[in-house]
Amino acid sequence: MIKFVTTTTSLSDSYEKAYINEVVAYCSEQKVLGVDTETEGFDFTCKKMIMFQIGDEHNQYVIDTRFVDIEPLRAILESKDIIKIFHNAKFDYKFIKKWSDIECENVYDTFLVERILSCGRHIGYGLKDLCKRYLNVELNKEVRNQFIGLSGQAYRDDQIVYGAKDVEYLCKIRELQLPKIDEFKLNKVVELENRAVLAFSDIEYNGIDIDRDAWEVIARASEQEALVMRDKLDTLIVNNSKLCEFVPSHIQGDLFTPQEELRKVGIKWTSPTQVLKVFQKLVPDLEDVNGKKMYKYRRKHEIIDLYVKYKEKMKLATSYGKDFFKFVSSDGKIHTQFNQILDTGRVASKKPNMQQIPADNKFRNCFLAPGGWCFVSSDYSSQELNVIAFGSKDPVWIDALEQGQDLHSVCADLVYGQEWADAAEDDCSYMKNKSKCKCPRHGRLRTNVKTINFGLAYGMGPHKLADTLDINTKAAEVLINKYFDAFPAIGGFLEKLGSFGKQYGYIKTFPPFNRRRWFPSWYPRIYKDKSQAFELGSIERASKNTPIQGASADMTKLALIYIRQAIKKNNFPVKIVMTVHDQIDTICREDFAEQWVDIMTTHMEEAALKVVTNGLLKADTNISKSWQK
Repeated sequence: MIKFVTTTTSLSDSYEKAYINEVVAYCSEQKVLGVDTETEGFDFTCKKMIMFQIGDEHNQYVIDTRFVDIEPLRAILESKDIIKIFHNAKFDYKFIKKWSDIECENVYDTFLVERILSCGRHIGYGLKDLCKRYLNVELNKEVRNQFIGLSGQAYRDDQIVYGAKDVEYLCKIRELQLPKIDEFKLNKVVELENRAVLAFSDIEYNGIDIDRDAWEVIARASEQEALVMRDKLDTLIVNNSKLCEFVPSHIQGDLFTPQEELRKVGIKWTSPTQVLKVFQKLVPDLEDVNGKKMYKYRRKHEIIDLYVKYKEKMKLATSYGKDFFKFVSSDGKIHTQFNQILDTGRVASKKPNMQQIPADNKFRNCFLAPGGWCFVSSDYSSQELNVIAFGSKDPVWIDALEQGQDLHSVCADLVYGQEWADAAEDDCSYMKNKSKCKCPRHGRLRTNVKTINFGLAYGMGPHKLADTLDINTKAAEVLINKYFDAFPAIGGFLEKLGSFGKQYGYIKTFPPFNRRRWFPSWYPRIYKDKSQAFELGSIERASKNTPIQGASADMTKLALIYIRQAIKKNNFPVKIVMTVHDQIDTICREDFAEQWVDIMTTHMEEAALKVVTNGLLKADTNISKSWQK
């Protein structure tokens, strides 16, 4: 039954009129409730929540929040005993908190649960998709769009019914998801993600302050550097006889052409099509200026090397230039949006992508803590390497981590053997205590092995290693073979993961969460189908990296949960404002910062211990005035 709560006296055959006290009385007696909102826009900082829906399969209450306050529902929404079902909980959470100052607890997000159940399959996860999949109901989203910009006019019957049905459908969808959760033993990861969504909601809600003036100075400098590189590219065109067709006749042969005239070369360096035509004169078999093959010619052709650098600088100038300010909300803050579950279990962000902000702190220094507050940030020390060590039980890795030795140098020593020994210089700190040293040749060898160490978590093969180290593929293959000869336990661990995915069509992360990633292209006889070699290789690589990345993501999400709990339970003067991979960033009142460092570190390491149970994974926590890496 649909009941409408408003101050008007209008009645309809589609619903009954109700009062807020009736809503409270009914909902207080329920164990599970569906919850939804309708808003006049998508930016919670300036657009209002204009409708609130709550109820179950039997009774749905639609509240006109333009005229009726939902404050009486606070105890229900904040209750840890009553489950509140949302679809995309972060969206509704932010509007409810902004316009009612209520923080929802104990939520179940049908969107996140469906992502868990079908991770890797890339099917639709919108409420419309779920209604069709589970209930065979066609949801008319056109009615939802009609709420945008709606001001004081009365709601139509179809709008009220639409709002009520969303609540009813959420309850029914959850009941159909629960058996699947049990079937695949995904209860732990479902609980993790549903608890973590509250922390991600807080991060999106809190936002992060930005110094626009400082940012603009850096952006202008990056843009100028890109223009200088563009002009150098033009000069290289003019000075290369093989590329004379791209130079107008009035410029050819004139060594004294002013720099500003060189722009008349006419090559648009931001156009891959135009650039490809130029570079094919130097490398006839080149097919794509964005492809891997182009990077192999950097050392042979100065212009290609400069172009790669130009692209990197242009990406910096465009992605993080003045256009970045379009993401500043009405409150002057950046409120990024998180994609909480990728195929590996990791997290991504958009509008803007805060996880790709350059890590050199030049841009990060523009994100500031308010007056009287400071950043307290904590990150795991070599998170993914610890996961690999734990999973493989490699004795060398575990010993190096236990002794606090520089793992990359220890690995390089075993991979290169005599070459490493010969590279040692006087007072080499590695030779004394196996710490990172300053020997130049050690540095180069260490970098090579470090690339492999970190590449293990991403399924790096010889081609990618060759591109990264700027060596040929054969040399990369030799280096990888030497690496796995030195660390057979790691090779066996990765081989076991790869074989599992190829055999069963899915892969799991480590206990206790055991998240699954499905491979939709897999079928029982794929092993015997020679035409599927490429697809089989893709499954193998994903099977190797997903457990590593997924376990890392699981512990970071658990740390977010612990940190949020501590803040809420103790009313600490702390807000979570960002997370990037293995790092969690908070702002804290300055007089509480030192105490919070200890508390935050404890919760980070407590979360790590649930996944990497050997206790070797530690967290580094620091205080700063701006956002630091």
